[in-house]
Amino acid sequence: IVGKNAFRHGSGIHQDGILKMRETWEIMDPVEIGVPSGTQLVLGKLSGRHAFRNHMADLGYELTEEELGQAFAAFKELADKKMEVDDRDLEAIVSDNMHPVDDSLWRLDLVQVSAGDQATATATLRLVDPGGNIAVDAATGTGPVDAVYRAMNRITGISPELTEFSVTSVTEGIDAQGEVTIRIEDENKRTYTGRSADTDIIVASARAYMNALNRMIIVNRRTSEGQKAHS
Repeated sequence: IVGKNAFRHGSGIHQDGILKMRETWEIMDPVEIGVPSGTQLVLGKLSGRHAFRNHMADLGYELTEEELGQAFAAFKELADKKMEVDDRDLEAIVSDNMHPVDDSLWRLDLVQVSAGDQATATATLRLVDPGGNIAVDAATGTGPVDAVYRAMNRITGISPELTEFSVTSVTEGIDAQGEVTIRIEDENKRTYTGRSADTDIIVASARAYMNALNRMIIVNRRTSEGQKAHS
C-alpha cells in the first residue's frame, strides 16, 4: 500500500460505491493498517450528488432539496475550475446559496472587464431587473472593481457610498477562491453588507456589491411601505 491516495476516491462511481458498500472498492479497512482518517472521498468535477450530499452532512449542513440543488450546481461550476474542492470552498458555496436572492430583486447575469497598466479599466455588465428585463451598460473606473461598481450604479440608478472593501483567501494556491466582503451606506447612513466568493475576484466583487444593493432595496422598500401604512 503506497502513497497518500491509496484510500482516497475521486471518481463519481467509486464514491457512490463506497457510500453504499465500502467493501466493493476496498478489500481492507484503512484504520486497521494505521490510517486513522479512514476512507476519504475527494470532491472534484467527477463527484456526484450522492457524495456531495454525504460530505455536506458530515460538515453539519442539513440542506433542503432546493438548497442542495443550488449548492451542488455551484460546486460543479467551481470543480470545473479547480482540481480539488476542499471544505472551506464548500462552506463558501453554502454561504452564498443558503440565502438565495429574492426573485423580485436585481440579478447579475454577466460581468466583463478590460484593464491593464496602460489602459483605462472598463466594465460591461448585464443585469436582470425586478421585472425580468435585461439591462446592459458599461463604465470606466480607476480600476476593474471601481468600473464594475460604477456600471452597476448606472444600471440600477442607485449610488450608495462604498465604506468598506476587503478580500480574503478562502483556500490556498493559484486556483484559490477569494471571498469579498463589502459595506455600503445609503443617504440615511444605514449600512448594508454583501459577501461572495469566487476564483475570480472581479466576479466575487460584483456579486457582493449586487448582494448589498439588493439588501438596501429590501430595507428601503419596507421602510416606504411602513410609512405609507401609518400615513
